[in-house]
Amino acid sequence: MTSETTTSDSTRAESRARNTDPRYSKLTLGVCPDQWGVWFPQDDKQIPWEKALEEMAEAGFEVMETGPFGYFPTDPARLKQVMDSHGFRVVAGTGWGILHKAEAWADTERTFRAIAETHAAVGAEYIVHLPPLFRDDKTWEWTDERTLSPDSWKLYVDNANRLGAMLKDEYGLAMVLHPHGDSHIETPEDIDRVLSATDPAYVNLCLDTGHIVYGQGDPVEMVRTYADRVSYVHIKAFDPALVEQAHAEDWPFGEAVARGASVTPPAGEPDMHRLVDALADLDKDLYVIVEQDLYPADPAFPLPNAIATREYLADCGLGKR
Repeated sequence: MTSETTTSDSTRAESRARNTDPRYSKLTLGVCPDQWGVWFPQDDKQIPWEKALEEMAEAGFEVMETGPFGYFPTDPARLKQVMDSHGFRVVAGTGWGILHKAEAWADTERTFRAIAETHAAVGAEYIVHLPPLFRDDKTWEWTDERTLSPDSWKLYVDNANRLGAMLKDEYGLAMVLHPHGDSHIETPEDIDRVLSATDPAYVNLCLDTGHIVYGQGDPVEMVRTYADRVSYVHIKAFDPALVEQAHAEDWPFGEAVARGASVTPPAGEPDMHRLVDALADLDKDLYVIVEQDLYPADPAFPLPNAIATREYLADCGLGKR
């Protein structure tokens, strides 16, 4: 992580992103479009990016993960201009990509090269790999096998290493794998399996606390277990009762979100004070990106909700008011 800043905009970008308490000062707070209900590059139910970006700045955020590639401008010069004009520093991009099917590699590579070219050009440091889901985010229909065969799992691991090596060696970007509900990396067992099999030089973990709760894991315990592999964080909370019901009744992940499973801290799990303390105990620079799964969101909801979330997390030691 780049801790030195050289311009007035970059200096301003640290004003609320880091707590001045030495215990928490290595944790940098950021935001991404998910907090504004954005799951897709384009969707009529989503808030236009211009309005979302203005509101993200108004809410007090200054560090950005850009979310679905194509939501914000993809031309590097244009992306930098709009982010600079709103006081944002881009630290990461995000992409979906199929790794467990040989015929999908060309498309996955093409997608991630486009994301990497844009984000390397604007000074980002990370690319978040989101796994493909086995149920569609919108229709909730089955799109893939729920359980991978041994051969498919081996290809998943091999291509994760391959993609991570490409991003690091050719673009200088670190890849982190993102656990996700309704994906092949959902449960603690899934996460352990993929981390045990992949090369830490090229593949590490985006600790998404909400999805880990959804996968019925303990994010605080995961921080301690995978201290060397936690390289990037999405911080959010889920209602454990609705999570339990979702699994008992086999809801699609999108249905769980539609029923309110993703909640505003301090509601839900994990306990944010314990989580932020555990992250601080790692004693390493980490971007911690605020998220809440809200698709589709009432346009009036994200701004006040994000302000309340940011201020609550500041009280936990993450960022400052």
